[in-house]
Amino acid sequence: MTHPVVSEMTAEEKAHLLSGRDFWSTHSVERLGITSVTMTDGPHGVRLQRRSDESGTPATCFPLAAAVGASWDPAVARAIGAAIAIEARAQGVGIVLGPGVNIKRSPLCGRNFEYYSEDPLLSGVLGAAHVEGQQAEGVGASVKHFAANNQETDRMQISADVDERTLREIYLPAFERVVTESAPATVMAAYNRINGTPASANTWLLTDVLRGEWGFRGAVVSDWGAVADPVASVRAGLDLQMPGTGGRSARLILDALADGSLDETVVDRAAARVLELGRGAAEMDDRDVDFAAHHALARTLASECAVLLTNDGTLPLHQGTRIAVIGEFARTPRFQGSGSSRVAAVDVDEPLACLRELASMRDCDVTFAPGFTLDDAPSTEAATALRAEAVATASAAEVAVIFAGLPDTAESEGFDRSTTLLPEQQSALITAVAAAAPRTVVVLAHGGVVTMEEWHDDVHAVLDVSLAGEAAGGAVADLLFGVANPSGRLAETIPVRLSDTPSYTNFPGEQGHVRYGEGVMVGYRWHETAERPARHPFGHGLSYTTFGVDDLTVTAVGDDSATVTVTVRNTGRLAGSEVVQIYVSTTAGPVRRPVRELRSFTKIRLEPGESHRVEFSLSRRAFAYWDIRRHGWVVAPGDYTVQVCRDAATVLTDQVVTLTGDHTAAALTLQSTVETWTTHPQIGPELLELLAQVPPDRGLPEITPELLRMVGSMPMQKIVDMLGDVLPAPVLDEMMTRTETEA
Repeated sequence: MTHPVVSEMTAEEKAHLLSGRDFWSTHSVERLGITSVTMTDGPHGVRLQRRSDESGTPATCFPLAAAVGASWDPAVARAIGAAIAIEARAQGVGIVLGPGVNIKRSPLCGRNFEYYSEDPLLSGVLGAAHVEGQQAEGVGASVKHFAANNQETDRMQISADVDERTLREIYLPAFERVVTESAPATVMAAYNRINGTPASANTWLLTDVLRGEWGFRGAVVSDWGAVADPVASVRAGLDLQMPGTGGRSARLILDALADGSLDETVVDRAAARVLELGRGAAEMDDRDVDFAAHHALARTLASECAVLLTNDGTLPLHQGTRIAVIGEFARTPRFQGSGSSRVAAVDVDEPLACLRELASMRDCDVTFAPGFTLDDAPSTEAATALRAEAVATASAAEVAVIFAGLPDTAESEGFDRSTTLLPEQQSALITAVAAAAPRTVVVLAHGGVVTMEEWHDDVHAVLDVSLAGEAAGGAVADLLFGVANPSGRLAETIPVRLSDTPSYTNFPGEQGHVRYGEGVMVGYRWHETAERPARHPFGHGLSYTTFGVDDLTVTAVGDDSATVTVTVRNTGRLAGSEVVQIYVSTTAGPVRRPVRELRSFTKIRLEPGESHRVEFSLSRRAFAYWDIRRHGWVVAPGDYTVQVCRDAATVLTDQVVTLTGDHTAAALTLQSTVETWTTHPQIGPELLELLAQVPPDRGLPEITPELLRMVGSMPMQKIVDMLGDVLPAPVLDEMMTRTETEA
């Protein structure tokens, strides 16, 4: 990349351009008309700080990524990105830092509320839509945190030790999709190391993969404080170190230019990319933001994100019902996470007030008891008294609605969680109220997964709203009374217990390293493959209506792709939205694959009785695995089962498609194993025929399947040595030459 102004800049000006002017902005060069670009958090609302000690200027807090993930709807992510950009432009912000598309490797990660899902496809589709919406309004995005940034413990030094296949199949694809489909203005390099090398100074990651393979043309910016060696980072492909360092980084870059350890063309390229940030950003829009409209939008979007986990018919609440609202979260809502993404929300809905407003229109009586406090350790006496009051209130009602969840102190940027349980006082409250009330509904607000075995079977409905932004209270009221129909689906597995999760024995690591020992078996991939049932599987979610699918057709396209069509029908009495989930299952190829993997999805709204024919295009990547020997994507020849699923554990209908795929047989050498030789599609039969023709007097044992299994892992050279001229060298040489040509 070149920029016409770079050639007119001095070395000092270029060096200064590669690190921030201060905490939030880039350097300007007034003599050349180069203006500063202001950046700010965050992914679910503008957090512009005028001073470092401020919480930020007022802005709309939209549903967080954890909630948006459950929407399974790119339109939701796109709308949030666009609205954030409008508010950012009004404050002169050129780049908003987000979205985060890191994979939820463990439910204990304290920052999971900023990420969409445990699945790379879902994360990538939603992240790309957010970027599209934001940049269409003239504000650059910064997709983060690149890459394998999946915990907060020791986050600035930990080395994520991940094998190549796992990186390519799980931790990089969401970034790849955002980069190739939406062209974000920036990519943010993470704090952590990857296999020992800092992400912010990782040539393979920032140059070879990001630019070389994916064609990224924007700027790479560091996470705030991630750079240890500015020269090494620039050399590796970093363009902008943030925040500013008071000129220290510029001096180090100038010294490296002077002694020849840093090439000037590298600095020129980085400077050009930083300059492009200013050229691509829209000018400040001084029109007033319609915060009321954005709040209404936030309420609508929040209702799209909620997941109805269980319901025996208690919801929606009926006309004239006596309702006991229980829980401090009903009047002091938890709607966002803690850390750098925290927004100074303009207008926060109180769930209790919103419920009372809708209840008054339906002749419903609403009473309230706080039930618990939000401090970490209330006295036993206080907790007992609050619980007793709540039980009394609930017993006088027809339905108790308990607002429960995780307090701010339980999860945040900067530290990881130690448990997936609700606070003890809340679990005890739910159990007690459920025993007293005729019917009990639990509304959960949380960023990371909450396990619920202690009380799940005691209640009649569970509505999971995650952290749904400032208008979550209104959205919950809409959902409870049926003004809105729940349509969210889980974007991460809810396990029975923490020890059932795949990273349990390898999180958060030790002595500066965390080993991703579960490999590609992340989230539902692990639960389904290991036959470890979840309390609620990935993709699960109920509605106030019902849906059916039929008439599945799968057609191969070329050697390695397919089209899928299926009819979806609303079989219930209410309008609603269904998420059609397409998974692929196969045993083809030389690597172990998860039992099934999500390969496409769509969310479709249907009126009662309405049906729609939905078509999906499954590209080569939907069937491919990453081959560590070829360092590329390979589609193994064989059968693939395309499954239409209700969730990751429930197949509704499926069909097998046979793909020619790629030629996967490797070139043979004498160091290849006997198994590799005998199973080679062309050479294997010839070799076995050759051995079968050996005269009995040569003493060769009968070639049985049992014998082949026993010697299968031996190098072919050992067999040749033992058998002598039974396997003539010219014959073997000719066979090996043929496989070299075919490979």
